[in-house]
Amino acid sequence: MRETATPLAAWGATAAVLAGALWMLIDVLWRGAPGLSMGFLLEAPRDAGRAGGVAPILLSTIWILAVALAAALPLGLATAIWLSESTLQRPRLQRAVRLSLDMLAGVPSIVFGLFGNAVFAVALGMGLSILSGGLTLACMALPIIIRTAEEGLRALPPELRLQAAALGLRRSRIVLGLLLPAALPALLAGTLLGIGRALAETAALIFTSGYVDRAPQSWLDSGRALSVHIYDLSMNVPGGEHNAYTAALVLMALIVAINAATQAAARHWRRALSWQDPAAGDR
Repeated sequence: MRETATPLAAWGATAAVLAGALWMLIDVLWRGAPGLSMGFLLEAPRDAGRAGGVAPILLSTIWILAVALAAALPLGLATAIWLSESTLQRPRLQRAVRLSLDMLAGVPSIVFGLFGNAVFAVALGMGLSILSGGLTLACMALPIIIRTAEEGLRALPPELRLQAAALGLRRSRIVLGLLLPAALPALLAGTLLGIGRALAETAALIFTSGYVDRAPQSWLDSGRALSVHIYDLSMNVPGGEHNAYTAALVLMALIVAINAATQAAARHWRRALSWQDPAAGDR
């Protein structure tokens, strides 16, 4: 009886999640698709966002995301490798770092926004800028990227490390040429979760990247992200709901496009690393 109930519960939970996602997608498509056009993507907003498009806002969003990923991915991957490979003999330190990361992952975004404003905007003199917003989002995405990548690396069978070490390979070659390609699904999942959280944030960006709806000219210019624009149109601009739904559709399309590009790049990277000769020059 229990064996039958478990698959039914799993299928029921899956169906509920898919139904909620499908309902949201249909609602956004139904309300936002009529306003979607090339003009909406290429024009600047007018009349407080009731008319025009989202061109400068889309540009600001891409810039903020680029800063966040450029800061979070190398640091997150290096930290995950350190946690999984270099702290095995120091379990107390490992547990302390993991606990800190888990606590950071649960911190509300408004707290990260206040932190980013105090540190990046004020203390470091960046002001309300693309750079401040991107670095704040990097701080938010780091716990997700690190913990997901670390679990993927730790889940690999220890025989991989032992066999590679028996061949006399350098540790850097083992990590880069063997462990990272094998853990690529987990690395990809962490990256996509980090991207999703970064693109969806509103409260943190209001305090760090600003509210200006013009196109940024440099990394230190203020810029409004798509999530902030959607919030502003739906909450503060009477009659802006229609363009808010269209902007939400653009944001969802951007997330899908970035996910597809990330998966394609990951497949290419895995093929490139898998076909290298790891023993060349390492003995």
